[in-house]
Amino acid sequence: MKRWIFGFAVLAFVVCMAAALPLVAEAKDYNFKISHIRPADTAIDLDVKWLNEQLVKASNGRIKLSIFPAGQLGDYTVVQERVGVGAIDMAVQPMGAASDKRMLVSSFPYLADSWASARKIYVTGSPLMTEVGNLLEKQNIKLVAVWPVYFGGVALKKMPSAPMDPNVAQNVKVRVPPIKSYQVMAEAFGYQATPLPFSETFTAVQTGIVNGAIGAGAEGYYANFRDVIKYYLPINTHFEQWYLVMNLDLWKSLSKADQDIISKASSDFEKRRWQAAEKDQAYNEKRLQEYGIEIIRPTINQISAFTKKARSTVWPQIKGDVGAEYFDNLMKAMNIKQ
Repeated sequence: MKRWIFGFAVLAFVVCMAAALPLVAEAKDYNFKISHIRPADTAIDLDVKWLNEQLVKASNGRIKLSIFPAGQLGDYTVVQERVGVGAIDMAVQPMGAASDKRMLVSSFPYLADSWASARKIYVTGSPLMTEVGNLLEKQNIKLVAVWPVYFGGVALKKMPSAPMDPNVAQNVKVRVPPIKSYQVMAEAFGYQATPLPFSETFTAVQTGIVNGAIGAGAEGYYANFRDVIKYYLPINTHFEQWYLVMNLDLWKSLSKADQDIISKASSDFEKRRWQAAEKDQAYNEKRLQEYGIEIIRPTINQISAFTKKARSTVWPQIKGDVGAEYFDNLMKAMNIKQ
């Protein structure tokens, strides 16, 4: 009798385990909705398509992306909020500071002033990007990777008095984004700053309300202002970086194996862009030049002069917006002199 009961119990256990095994082994399929802000077939769009290919390959087709380019899912600030609440799964874009002003620190002028310094400051795992990740987590957003874009410069319709001297009045009125750091920087470099939304800038330059613009790089100026500007100064005003992000709750719901697949593909996505970003910037500067826009290039010493002026004059005026002690500690962690 005992043997019969034991045999039945063993059989029941085997049957239950066999029934449970498919449930344990079965991995879920995912089709993540991802947004970015550029048109189809631009550099970021092609890179997101490449990322999708890597995810599909590494997951045997289980993980894939539905890509929505050109801000189809909303302005980047709206998308940021929607990623936080889980209405959109992923995005590659700038991150706004409406929810936390400390996010502004990543766009401070002249944190980096060369590609060599940018590769140390804006790479995943650096003190700055680790801090950005911590700030985004408070918004229920997971920072997965960084996508470096370009260094910014000054686009002009009118030649300034001394384009490579930050200590001279330039006698040119320029558009700046409605962000304090850009306004203070433009004024420190001798320009008359006029805060304007990006959408109003073309008309403002065209009609002479302003005679130039600060806040973008060669790619943006070529795409939007090549018909109204005559000069471009690639003086590395700021470093533009976008973030590959995911809803944090969604990230936490994934298996460790799937997190590893996404992390590996995203790391390769970032490394791939770092290899191409500087060349991409040079390509867009060449496009400006071929269109008839004069490129006035600074020397290394002139870039150093802009850096020194920004850090000594601009930073003291704006670091209080993110918290002076917070900023000072972060700069110390990055070994950046003020």
